[in-house]
Amino acid sequence: MTRIDLTPFYRSAIGFDRMANLVDNLFHTSDSGNSNFPPYNIEKIGETDYQITMAVAGFDENELDITIHDGTLIVIGSSDLESEDDEKIFLHRGIAGRKFERRFQLADFIEIKNAFLNKGLLHINLKREIPEKMKPRKILINNDDPVENNMH
Repeated sequence: MTRIDLTPFYRSAIGFDRMANLVDNLFHTSDSGNSNFPPYNIEKIGETDYQITMAVAGFDENELDITIHDGTLIVIGSSDLESEDDEKIFLHRGIAGRKFERRFQLADFIEIKNAFLNKGLLHINLKREIPEKMKPRKILINNDDPVENNMH
């Protein structure tokens, strides 16, 4: 029996129930251009925390832009490295310095906590914070009928 790996369909949604959004993810790409660059990981840390780690070797903090627009996290890298390399002759080129744009669809109540660059890896920390009024709450059941007691 053939086993189908659906992991690629889960890569760009953070905080969503995976099965509920599977069909939606089939019709959306996670970024524009090359879907393999830059490589990234998405980790769930605890009940409400997530971390996206992107391999952005060769990029400085000022060459990376992280924004949120309409529930989409957008990471853009623009480096002048590629234009500088036009004058060089490479025997092998394995370090990419090209521009990229990577998009991640965020679920409701996902907030960006911070982002930092360390050893060529961009880490973006996210947290799911559901407002108190949206959380389930227990309703107490009383033995007395308040409407009946107010009528006497």
